[in-house]
This record gives sequence, structure tokens and C-alpha cells, in this order.
Amino acid sequence: MSAHWNSGGRGEAASLLTRDWDLIVIGGGITGAGILLEAARRGLKTLLVEQRDFAWGTSSRSSKLVHGGLRYLKEGKFGLTRESVHERQQLLRDAAGLVEPQSFAFGDYLGRKPGRRMFLLGLAIYDLMAGQRARHYFGHDDFLALAPNIANTGLQGGMCYTDAKTDDARLVLRVLREAQQHGGVALNYMAVESLLRSADGGGKVCGAKVRDGVTGQAHEVRARLVISATGAWADGLRAQGGAAPRLRPLRGSHLVLPAWRLPLAQAVSLMHPADGRPVFAFPWEGVTLVGTTDVDHKGDMAHEAAITRAEVDYLMAALHDQFPQLGLKESDIVASYAGVRPVIDSGKSDPSKEGRDHALWLEDGLLTVTGGKMTTFRVIALDALRKAASLLPDWRDKLEPRPIFDPAAPLRYDRRLSVTQAARLQGRYGAQAQQLVDAAQPGELATIPGTETLWVQLRWAARCESVQKLDDLLLRRSRIGIQLRGGGADILPRVRAICQPELGWSDQRWDDEQRAYLALWATHYSLPAQRAANN
Repeated sequence: MSAHWNSGGRGEAASLLTRDWDLIVIGGGITGAGILLEAARRGLKTLLVEQRDFAWGTSSRSSKLVHGGLRYLKEGKFGLTRESVHERQQLLRDAAGLVEPQSFAFGDYLGRKPGRRMFLLGLAIYDLMAGQRARHYFGHDDFLALAPNIANTGLQGGMCYTDAKTDDARLVLRVLREAQQHGGVALNYMAVESLLRSADGGGKVCGAKVRDGVTGQAHEVRARLVISATGAWADGLRAQGGAAPRLRPLRGSHLVLPAWRLPLAQAVSLMHPADGRPVFAFPWEGVTLVGTTDVDHKGDMAHEAAITRAEVDYLMAALHDQFPQLGLKESDIVASYAGVRPVIDSGKSDPSKEGRDHALWLEDGLLTVTGGKMTTFRVIALDALRKAASLLPDWRDKLEPRPIFDPAAPLRYDRRLSVTQAARLQGRYGAQAQQLVDAAQPGELATIPGTETLWVQLRWAARCESVQKLDDLLLRRSRIGIQLRGGGADILPRVRAICQPELGWSDQRWDDEQRAYLALWATHYSLPAQRAANN
């Protein structure tokens, strides 16, 4: 595979589809990307196809947290928590600059659950699993110094602990890039229209008919095994073989506020005053994120999810309860986003009580991998390959965990970059980080105001990261679309000056893409009241 996704264009993609593959992985989120990486580095000829853009679904709309699952302890899921804590620690080591520690503060209010004793017991177990110890409880005054602006009435003190955070879409892209370096192939905008089945009477899945969303061409691609890593969309492929639905799609929605309007030194975790569900607010990429909801998603899975009026009201109620003196208003909100989680349906009345474990189902030669958490994507990938091994009798591998990313040479010192910026670039781009810096034109190592993104990252994405639509660039390769008001409309002239020549788009193509992007932002990343006003 070429060094850059864009090299060769869709003509190269068409030739790749004619190869014989060991594995076809359907789905370009974190689960599919993880499987591609682990399969490719172990010598399997593996192709990943994604019907939209890489990380288009849940993997760019998560809560951005790489966490050990503290709340699963109270449900007795010690195994899931231990596994998650271990993977969190591994990501902090192997993906430094992309996965970063995040401290959390939880107020100890008189009469509010969970009580201090139970919370501290959970944190002690959390520490034991991570092989570390830290001070967790702070008295009233010390806690207020750590988490200013929180409600003071009934506050006795508070607990602090550390998890981690990431840019979820960039994590997917880094995993895909690593997989490419091991010979894996990933193609976006390549939709599976149907599964191919053997003609020997067994009817087992042996490939897929795919259609290129850019050229419109259809292709039949064959492989020894097809793995569906389509997350919340998995029941759609399973239904082609007559399998009954097993998933319960749950929507999680978030609000984005400017960091100056909700300034946080720590993440603040709280229990919602209405139902006791966990809600958080934390600093992320130059803004403050607030989330998350957990409701059944009844919308058409073919369309993007969007926050509802009820969810906006729910999250604003949590903010007003926790930060009463800030007087936060809806007009302070920069953007919103919503994602649909793949959760195995166990029939519980409360969506929040559904388990977050992953599941594997082998049905007529189609291996479905779904559920689970972003944090444990490596564990999920290795479980999938263990299942696949029985269907690939001539392939052998111990399938022991390896470092998530290969070591990369450090960036050369550049006085235009701070230590933090250099670490961020190294974490996001790995071995390509130096090439990215070298590609910068005058002024492009400056930060885009209101974000932590450098202008050159847009140039690099347009040049090297298979951008097919403007929303790929602004919502996933960068996160400008949820960090700036109006989706970054005010800076689009400069974005155009940098990226249009790299993309090779005509003026008409850029104008069309810009209109489509702004319309998408208005309907899916703004607030419901704003959408109504724009209609």
C-alpha cells in the first residue's frame, strides 16, 4: 500500500479489490481498525472497507474518554474493569500525546450517592488494578481549590482520581496508519451492498459485493473470512443471513462549550440530580465537553444521530445544578454531537444498566464483533482473531498482546513548536510526524484560534489522509466542526486556500462541498432550536 492514502486515487483502490484476501473487515471504526492492525502485523492479507468515512460512526462521537470503567465496579464487573484499566495504562504508554491523563473531581455532598466510603473503596480497587496509589479525598477548601465554580451548598469535600482522554477519531486514524505500515489496506466510502456466499450448497459467506461511493463502481471481493465490525449497525448485515436482531442501539449526546465559559482545571464528574446517572464536564482540545446521555435510539440507523431537545435540557439541568454561579445558557453552547453505541440487548428497562461487554458471533461464515469500549479495542481485536484462527487452519500465531504502536523517531527540535505541540503531533501521526512538520508553509505551525489544532494539520490531512468530503476534513481529520461556532464557517476561506490545491478540487466542487458541510452542521451539530430557526 502506498505511503499516503491519497496516492493513486480510486483507481488504485479498484485494483486492490481484485486481490485474494485472507480477511475482509467491514467497518472503519476503532474495532475494525484494531482488527486490521492486529491481523496485518501477524501476516494476514487484510482489507478493511468502510461505507462512509473512517470513524464516521460511534468512533468520532464518543465521550473521548479512555477509562477503566470505574462505574462497572459497583455492578461487580471486576474482570471488565481490570481489563480496561490495563489497556488504559498501555495506551498512556504507547500513545503518549494522543492518549493523555485526565484527572477527575467528584464532589462529596451531604446525602448524595454514592457516599464517600463506597466511592473511596472503588478507587482503592481501581488503584490496585492499575498498580498505583494516590491521595483521593480532599477536604472542603482543598477540593474547592481543585474544582472552583462547583456548587458549594452541602459540599463536604471531594474525591479525585485519574483516567485518560483522547481524540477518538485521530486514534482510529493512527491505528489505521500503523496497520498500513504492516501491509493492511483500508478504503473509505466503500459500501458493502451484499455478502457473497459459496455456491457449494453450504451458503457460507466468502466475500462481499462492494460499491465505491466515489466512482459508483461495483466490485466483488473474495476472502477466506469476512468480519463485521460495524458496531451499532451490525444487525443489518446479520439480517442478510436471517439472523434475529441482538443489539440495542443507545444514543449518547454531548454539548461543547468554550473553555473560557466553563473553565475547568479538572474534569468534574457528578450524578445527575434527576436520575442519579453519571454526567461529566472536562477540558478537551481547547473546549469543554459535557456529556453524556444514554437513551434508546429510535432513529433510522442510515442517518446521522443528532441531539434532541430533551437531551439538551437534561445536560443543561446537570450544569445548572453543578455550576450554579456560572449562569450558563444555551447561547454559550458552541456545538453538539451525538453517537450511537453498540450495546448487547439483555432486555433491561434502564438503558444505563445494559452491559458494555463485547460479543462475537459466528453465523454462516460471517464473524460479527460488536459491543465493548474504545479503551479495549486491542483486546477485542485479539479475541476476534482467536475466533478466526479456527477458520484459517494454515495460519498460526500466539496472539499475545504487542505494543499498540511501533516506536517512532522523535521529532527534530523546532523552536516554532512547544514541547506539548510536538508531543501531540508525535502521538497523532507517529512516524509521519516529521513529514507533517516539514510540509508546513509560513504561518502554518500556528494554532487555529479556539482549538489546539495547527493549520498544517489541515494541509496534511488534505494531502495524505483520504479526504473525500469536506466534513471528513472538519469533523474527523480535525475537530474544527465541533470546536468552533458555526462549524468553523468564519475560517473556511483560509481552510480553502490551504486545502483546495492539495485536494485538487475545482471551485465548483469546493463550493458544493462547503454548502453540503454547512447544511450538515446545521442539522446535526447545532442545537434543536437553531435547527428550527434555520428551516
